Amino acid sequence: MRFEFIADRPVLDFLPTLAERGHTDVEQLTAPQDFADWAVQAGVVEQPPHVDDAALRQAKDLREAMFRLVRALIDGTDAAPADRELVNDAAAGPLPELRLDVDGVHRTGDTDAVLTVLARDCLELHASDDRHALRWCADEHCTRAFVDRSRGSRRRWCGMRGCGDRAKAAAYRRRRRTSAP
Repeated sequence: MRFEFIADRPVLDFLPTLAERGHTDVEQLTAPQDFADWAVQAGVVEQPPHVDDAALRQAKDLREAMFRLVRALIDGTDAAPADRELVNDAAAGPLPELRLDVDGVHRTGDTDAVLTVLARDCLELHASDDRHALRWCADEHCTRAFVDRSRGSRRRWCGMRGCGDRAKAAAYRRRRRTSAP
């Protein structure tokens, strides 16, 4: 499976592996290999870590806790203590090992290291100025959070490819219908 990386933050790219929450709930991590592939495609590690069913469940549990933390951050509500504890525990784990060779820097690590990177990015998001620019995509079915770095903070879509293109096409069709004789 090919995943989409448009958020400039690992945690915000990981959360939509359960897409269209509350609508169709499209789960993209259906098998352990899917999480291993996501970790490589995201650039967290270079080689897929070994992921079993228990590790996949752990990754999904962390994803849901981080989603609730990000939702609380955007909505200005209190985060559940259990979610904070789960993310804090994951953030305390080992990081991927970095190694400089003649051909560049290489990242290796197991599933725990990948989850640590995601949890730490979630915590760093809460501590960064990006937290003030977090928004939900305006597409009614998209549940992707993004950091609005646009001038004037008027961005509406998580990305123009996909949600933004669909909205522009729908607006064009509406204009064409209303201007037709």
